[in-house]
Amino acid sequence: MTERLNDKRIIVIGSATGIGAATVRRLVEEGARVCASDINLDGAEKLAAELGCGTFAVPVDIADEASVKAAIAQAVEGLGGLDGAHVNAADLRVIFEDTDALDVDLAVFERTVAVNLRGHLLCTRAVLPHLLANKGGAIVYTSSGSARAGEPERPCYAMSKGGLEALMRHVAARWGREGITANAVAPGFTMTQELRDGGQVPQAVIDHFVKTGRSTRLGQSEDQAAMVAMLLSQDARWINGQVININGGSQFF
Repeated sequence: MTERLNDKRIIVIGSATGIGAATVRRLVEEGARVCASDINLDGAEKLAAELGCGTFAVPVDIADEASVKAAIAQAVEGLGGLDGAHVNAADLRVIFEDTDALDVDLAVFERTVAVNLRGHLLCTRAVLPHLLANKGGAIVYTSSGSARAGEPERPCYAMSKGGLEALMRHVAARWGREGITANAVAPGFTMTQELRDGGQVPQAVIDHFVKTGRSTRLGQSEDQAAMVAMLLSQDARWINGQVININGGSQFF
C-alpha cells in the first residue's frame, strides 16, 4: 500500500457501509485523514472507531441543505481544511419501487432525485469553496452503468445518475483551470459485504453475472475503493471530467 494520500484531508459522504466504508478504509491505509459522513451515524462512528488514525464521523442527510452545510463545516473544522471528497450517497430503499415511466409513483422519482441528484449538487456547493481556497482538490462521485444502459426498469435511478454525470462534467469544465478535478466511478454489479451477509441476492443472479461476465468473479467494494483513492491522489491530476467504469469488463454492469 502506498502513502500517496499522506495527510490529505478527505470527506467520504455515504460511508457507513459498502463502497463508502471500503473507501474510508483504503484512504486511511494510504495515509489520508478522513471524515466518515453518513445518515447512518452509528455505522459511521463504528467504522471510525475501528480504524482510528484520527478518523471521525459526522451525520449528514444530503437531501437536506442545512445538514449538508453542517456536515462539511464539521469536517473542515475536524480536518483543518479539505483536499478532496467522495460523494457516494444514494437512497436505495426506493429503487425497488422504481418501475417504469408509465407506472412509477412520482414520489419515488422525487425522492430519487432529491438524494441522487439534488443532494449531490448540495454537496458540491458545500465542498467546492474549501477546495478552491486550497488552490485545488478533487471530487469523486459514485455514478452507475445504469446512466447509459437503457434498462426496461429503474428509470428514475438512471435519470438521476445521468444527471449526476452531467454535474461532474460541469464541475470539471468550470473549475478545472483552478485546480479542481471532478470524476465519477461507475460500479458494475458489486457484492458488498452487506449483500453477502444479508443474502439479498439470489444465487441464480450471482451465477448469471459470473457466467456471463468477462471476469472470473463479481465486483467487490474494494475494487471501487481502489479507483476512488487513485482519483483523489496526485496520480490523477490529469484525469478530469471522466466516468471510470469499474465493472470487470462488462459492457455496462
